[in-house]
Amino acid sequence: MGRVNLLLGVGILLAIALNLLTGRHPIEFSDLLAALGGQRVPGVSFMLWEDRLPQAAVGILAGAAFGASGAIFQRLLRNPLASPDVIGVGYGASAAAVAGMLFFGAQGIGLSLLAFAGALVVALVIYVIADSGKHTGARLILAGIAVAALLQGIIQYLLTRTDVRNASDALRWLTGSLSASTWERAGLLGCALVILLPLLMPAASRLRILELGDDTAAGLGLRVRGTRLGLIILGVALTAVATAVTGPLAFVSFLAGPLALRLCQGRSHLGAAALTGALLVTAATYLAGNVLPETPLPVGVVTGALGAPFLIWVLVRTNKEGT
Repeated sequence: MGRVNLLLGVGILLAIALNLLTGRHPIEFSDLLAALGGQRVPGVSFMLWEDRLPQAAVGILAGAAFGASGAIFQRLLRNPLASPDVIGVGYGASAAAVAGMLFFGAQGIGLSLLAFAGALVVALVIYVIADSGKHTGARLILAGIAVAALLQGIIQYLLTRTDVRNASDALRWLTGSLSASTWERAGLLGCALVILLPLLMPAASRLRILELGDDTAAGLGLRVRGTRLGLIILGVALTAVATAVTGPLAFVSFLAGPLALRLCQGRSHLGAAALTGALLVTAATYLAGNVLPETPLPVGVVTGALGAPFLIWVLVRTNKEGT
């Protein structure tokens, strides 16, 4: 586990270095070192401290939140399809945030609170549809997909009922992007994760007990229903705070958990999933700025392009296995 986490950490640092040194306006390595050392390098200092470093910070934090959240839901429901962006939790955050942006001009902490409330309400609705968590497999996932389709329709309706400029801003946010990253947003996200990420350690221990089965977990003294609900709230909170800052970065939650599970050879991997999510977002940031140098892409477009083939592969594999 230590080697895996070290490998992921090195990968994140390499992706950040590539993001800092390359792109439409590449930075010379000597200028980068000088600017990082506090010297004022015309053009480079502003680009570094006001654009690329805030973008890197937000990408790492948001990726970690999405990755950990996806792993929680996938392990809790024992299904690789059960990530927040597939079962509708992410759409709940998006719908509430879009409504707040369009009708109340919500930003910052207000937007985060709306996103959290929307995601939590949707998660609880899906939880109730699945008979208060008694059926945490296919039934909950199908309920989530249905709710996600409904929320997509609501989002589209909201966009048609508002001013064109406001709708354009909301559409850019819905694509998922790091282009509006600032130190303020990084600080807001960082403060939230300082509270949430330390909860991953006790969450991992309870997930291991739940994986033994509800009867065994209850026999070991675990309050099964309350624990399951608490894990859902933790996963919702991680998704919501990241979505409020970056928009819904497609498939990061979906990809991070299975990749971390493979790297860790089936061991407890919530921390590794968080690091994998951070690596995915920082790598996608590099691809978004360099695949089409003259037309930078939103990060959400790249993560969606990476995640869609993986989703198809998962569906084909599970269909062949009959699971």
